[in-house]
Amino acid sequence: MFNDKLNIHLRKTKVSDLESLFQFQLDPDANYLAAFTSKDPTNKSAYLEKYTKLLNDPTVNNFTIVVDGIIVGSVAKFVMEGNAEITYWIDKKYWKKGITSYALKHFLAIETTHSYFRTRCV
Repeated sequence: MFNDKLNIHLRKTKVSDLESLFQFQLDPDANYLAAFTSKDPTNKSAYLEKYTKLLNDPTVNNFTIVVDGIIVGSVAKFVMEGNAEITYWIDKKYWKKGITSYALKHFLAIETTHSYFRTRCV
């Protein structure tokens, strides 16, 4: 259920956000549900290298989800096999609060280059 008292917004992802986002992907339940995972999710240097490159890739559109000033996840558009896809990752502490629905709705208003999306999520 969505808590309308939360102050939720999206902002372009910065390299400094990657530390928080790295911590979220360490959760074993989230990794189990994810469409894409790292061979070793504990390898921080590999994570930072990969996502720093993605932040500089013009075909990828990365946003950080912030709730009440706290980073709680991310949402991004990427292209795979010619299809635009959306991926998102939310800190497990914020599951089932309507944050993902809000973030996806607002992301689709920002990411206007899509004609069709497939979604990959946690």
